[in-house]
Amino acid sequence: MEHRVYSLPKKRMGELFGLISSSRQLFLPMEKGGQFQFSRVDEHTDLEGVSLDRLLTAGSAKELFFPQTQQIAAFRRRGKEIELTSAETLTSAFVAFGVRACDARSLEVLDRAFLGTPRDTMYEEKRSKGTVVTLACNEPEETCFCSVFSIDAASPKGDVETWIAGDTLYWRPGSEKGAELTQELDALLDPCSEEEPEGLIQLKQQIRSIIGKLPLGRLSLEQFRPEALQELFDDPAWQKLSEPCIGCGTCTFVCPTCQCFDIRDFDTGEGVQRFRCWDSCMYSDFTTMAHGNPRTSQVERFRQRFMHKLVYYPANHDGLYSCAGCGRCVSKCPNSMNMVKVMKTLGGAQHV
Repeated sequence: MEHRVYSLPKKRMGELFGLISSSRQLFLPMEKGGQFQFSRVDEHTDLEGVSLDRLLTAGSAKELFFPQTQQIAAFRRRGKEIELTSAETLTSAFVAFGVRACDARSLEVLDRAFLGTPRDTMYEEKRSKGTVVTLACNEPEETCFCSVFSIDAASPKGDVETWIAGDTLYWRPGSEKGAELTQELDALLDPCSEEEPEGLIQLKQQIRSIIGKLPLGRLSLEQFRPEALQELFDDPAWQKLSEPCIGCGTCTFVCPTCQCFDIRDFDTGEGVQRFRCWDSCMYSDFTTMAHGNPRTSQVERFRQRFMHKLVYYPANHDGLYSCAGCGRCVSKCPNSMNMVKVMKTLGGAQHV
């Protein structure tokens, strides 16, 4: 497949969004209630007023593929019989535009969790119908550390990669779905004569230069390897690290790679609706079974979360870490206890 670069004047992005939304659902980072979230474009959206300058949304693009709450079935009793209705509805084709490199990596982590054996059909359908258009990070924030996990914010991976350099949007399809979307936008996008325009080359260099100077960019992953599992598990530092943790679950709910969920039934009075809802390994009742809870203390729950991200998951998935370095946990934890502090304490850093 040809990975040709196309361009569009930035001032015409409203037209681009309008054309996309005419044939597919379109989700853009938009401000709602003082926070930026991926929201669906509708007839009331001011496309000319959409800004992609906000680096990270409060919640990640994960919510478009693995919703926080999702009805999966409904039950109704009729005499001695129970009527079961699947609540799954067919997902319409949609585009998630403005996904950052860290969130794009998180979808790779989720794919391994939900598209293995057995396959999660609800997630699978959303992934098959969704086209991910990524956007390079022109000005990475100080809380970002995606480069630690070999993520290149200057060249985000997706069905389509985009960059905004000055007054120009650059566009490059990266998959068959991306090529299909590009073909639909043929009337707007102009193919570039160069394989990679000079403006795009300079922007990438600028982004990588900024990333190289970020304060968290030198965190070390050297200690977090499978053969060090027992040593890390037994490290007494977990006790002190976990003491500030109040088990609120904020870190798990803003994390783009967390995938734990619970199944809950809601009695409507006329029947029962069954939902899949996000859950958190930081909660005291997480994985509670008939015989009790396998992790009864907060230090055990705290250790489980970070060991899974940095040791268990990569050991079972070809070295792929279940952290994308987005920095959301760094900025959102009410007690400033986050992935970075764990990595610095247990894994060390080239600088502190």
